[in-house]
Amino acid sequence: MKSTRTVLFLASLFFLVSCGHQKQEPIIAPWGEVGDSADIEDEYDLEEIQAGGELIILTMSGPETYYDYRGRQLGAQYMLAQRFANKLGVRLRVDVCRDTTEMLARLSAGDADLIAYPLRPDSLGWVVGSDKEELRQELTAWYRPEMLDEVRKEERFLLSARSVKRRVFSPMLNRAGGVISHYDALFARYCQPIHWDWRLMAAQCYQESTFDPHATSWAGAKGLMQIMPSTADHLGLPRDRMYDPESSIAAAARYLRELEGYFMAVRDRQERIRFVLASYNGGRHHITDAMALARRDGRNPHRWRDVEHYVLNLSNPQYYRDPLVKNGYMRGSETIDYVTRIMQRWDSYRGVRSPHIDASSGFVPQKATRRNRYDLPSNPKTP
Repeated sequence: MKSTRTVLFLASLFFLVSCGHQKQEPIIAPWGEVGDSADIEDEYDLEEIQAGGELIILTMSGPETYYDYRGRQLGAQYMLAQRFANKLGVRLRVDVCRDTTEMLARLSAGDADLIAYPLRPDSLGWVVGSDKEELRQELTAWYRPEMLDEVRKEERFLLSARSVKRRVFSPMLNRAGGVISHYDALFARYCQPIHWDWRLMAAQCYQESTFDPHATSWAGAKGLMQIMPSTADHLGLPRDRMYDPESSIAAAARYLRELEGYFMAVRDRQERIRFVLASYNGGRHHITDAMALARRDGRNPHRWRDVEHYVLNLSNPQYYRDPLVKNGYMRGSETIDYVTRIMQRWDSYRGVRSPHIDASSGFVPQKATRRNRYDLPSNPKTP
């Protein structure tokens, strides 16, 4: 495509900027011909962006660009853009596109201020709207090449266990007496209405917080069940009660029942709980993306063994850029590990020898006991 845009290099960062408002060859998108940014008449530059209080960027989903992680946004490009927005004193809005053609077309149409995506394989390329010379100058003056390494280092920390503040308690308070935690009675009370085995919720709680009611993650998740503030609002859990053990467990039970309602097509209850746990950890929409891929490929979308293959591969561009995928990249390996560990610990709490127990996990199955009233019903009347 011919263009009068000038490519400007700033270390590894470049900005592709149109010169003037001359008529250019139109961009040809899959859906037809669209106008170029040269046709934009109303100036909307740095001053207007700051007055409006919002910087709009275009990007694509991916581990280096932008993705949702347990309700919070990460990705080096996103984090760098967030730093720049903070410097401007505005909020950041991210619009995720399917491909570079869509990004360029939308930028030319004036739908956004810049593209935060590496458009060249050997550099970190950002494209600024052709009518935003002041924004380009501000960005050029602000950017330092080492910033990219800084945000990547920050991201690695946030994704590590070190970013979660919690005390680590034993997974079994009194094995001889069959006491799992100080909160067993609460698990039993709030699991009974939703027909969950209280020991399953205890196993999940240990995975979330290791039974520390004051656990806090960098993303803002709080309490025994590591509930996010936005989820707490949705569930009616007051934010000043997020560290209260009973309030956290009660809210988590409501959330588990809600999630289970989305997967009632999974008729096998043991299978369904895996989908629910995966959604609690990785987000329901990512799991439904994986189910859609499994269905497309002739696998059983209601069997976790089939679907987990796609959950794992949603970190692969071949999968997260598939047209069937609506929610982009996810760190699927963490979600698979989350489900596996909870199921193993649940087996241990019930005295069932799991066929997948990892000797390094520290699980010591108890002697098998008869089913009691807290075991998970195979076909409950309500989700």
